[in-house]
Amino acid sequence: MQAQNSYRYDELIACANGQLFGEGNAQLPLPPLLMFDRITQISNQGGANNKGVVTAEFDIQPDLWFFASHFKGDPIMPGCLGLDALWQLLGFYLGWSGGLGRGRALGCQDLKFINAVPPNAKLITYTVDIKRVVNRKLVLGIADGIMAVDGEATYTAKNLKVGLFQSN
Repeated sequence: MQAQNSYRYDELIACANGQLFGEGNAQLPLPPLLMFDRITQISNQGGANNKGVVTAEFDIQPDLWFFASHFKGDPIMPGCLGLDALWQLLGFYLGWSGGLGRGRALGCQDLKFINAVPPNAKLITYTVDIKRVVNRKLVLGIADGIMAVDGEATYTAKNLKVGLFQSN
């Protein structure tokens, strides 16, 4: 596939199967760990830093797998899944922009969980604003991320870091 400015669910699944950026390069996880249904915007321009942006959406259904177990009587989406979605998007951006290697989350700073995601929520919107991409032996992406639920900021993460590692 050729680089585009948006991706449908079936194209995200192709990425998860290693068919988008080539064998040994950035892949998304397969469901149920794929935490968005579509990428609505991806660009190497724009965003808060004018260095690139990725926006994705996830449709919330009350019967999603994690609500049944987290927590009994008080179902909410685990915070780690929203954070992972932000890392997933940064790794996708690195592959989309031509970086080679397999993606690995490397950390973040100043993570805030402002609110929870209940089963009656409708839509999660993730926005990853690229701050820096280092393209050497290690491809490293640094970005800030926001997860909004039904239009309200719910999680924020500063200096998300994802690296692409090539096997020797």
